[in-house]
Amino acid sequence: MIIYYALSNEDGSISLNNFVKFFSNKNKIGLLSVSILIGALNTALCILIGYPVAMILTKNKKGNNKISIMILLFIMPMWINFVLRTAATRDLLFAMGLSGGEHPYISTMIGMVYNYLPFVILPLYTTMLKMDKSQIEASKDLGANSFETFFKVIIPMTMPGIISAATMVFMPTLSSYVISDILSEYNVVLFGSYIDLYFNQADWNFGSFMALIMLLLIGVSVLISRKFSDDET
Repeated sequence: MIIYYALSNEDGSISLNNFVKFFSNKNKIGLLSVSILIGALNTALCILIGYPVAMILTKNKKGNNKISIMILLFIMPMWINFVLRTAATRDLLFAMGLSGGEHPYISTMIGMVYNYLPFVILPLYTTMLKMDKSQIEASKDLGANSFETFFKVIIPMTMPGIISAATMVFMPTLSSYVISDILSEYNVVLFGSYIDLYFNQADWNFGSFMALIMLLLIGVSVLISRKFSDDET
C-alpha cells in the first residue's frame, strides 16, 4: 500500500510527482540529512557510553546479585510508557536549566541517548559474556599491551554485538519524532515528524513517499549490518 500511494497521485494514477516534489525541495533533503546525522550521532554516543558499561558488567562474576540488579536498573525504564518517560525527561532537564526552547539539540540528544542506551548495553553485554578469554590472555602473553589487545582482539570479538546495537539504535532513531517534539519543544524537526504530519493532513501520497524513503534507508542499514556480520563470521 505504501509503494502504491508513493508512486501515484490523488487520482490513483501512476505518477512520479512525489519523487520530483521531494528531491526538488532543498528543505526536505536537508531534513533527511539532519535526521541521518542525529541518528548516527545517537548511535555513536550510545556505543561510546554503553561499551565500557557492558565491559564493567562482564568483568564481575556471572550470577553476581549486584550485577543482576544493575542490569535490571537499565531494563526497568523500558517498562514505563515511552511518552510518559520522555515527558518525565523533559521535566528533569527543565529543572536542570536545559529547556528545549533554549537548548533544543542538547535536550533532544540527551533524550535519545537515555531512551536507546539499554538497546546497546544488553546486546554488548550478551556478546561479551561469550568472549574467548584465552585469546585475550594469549595476546598479553605474546607481548601486546592493553591498547593493542583492546583494538585487535576485544573489538573484533565483540563486533557482532556492536553491529546489533548500532542497528537497534540507528533505525528507530531515523523514524523517531516523539522524543524530538517533546524535548525540543518542536524546535528540532526530524523526518518522522513530517511523515506523521502528511498522514494527519490526509496527504497519503507524499506521506507514503517519505515513508518509502525511510524504509529504503532502513533496508540499506540492514544490508550493511549483515555485510559486516558475514565478514566477522
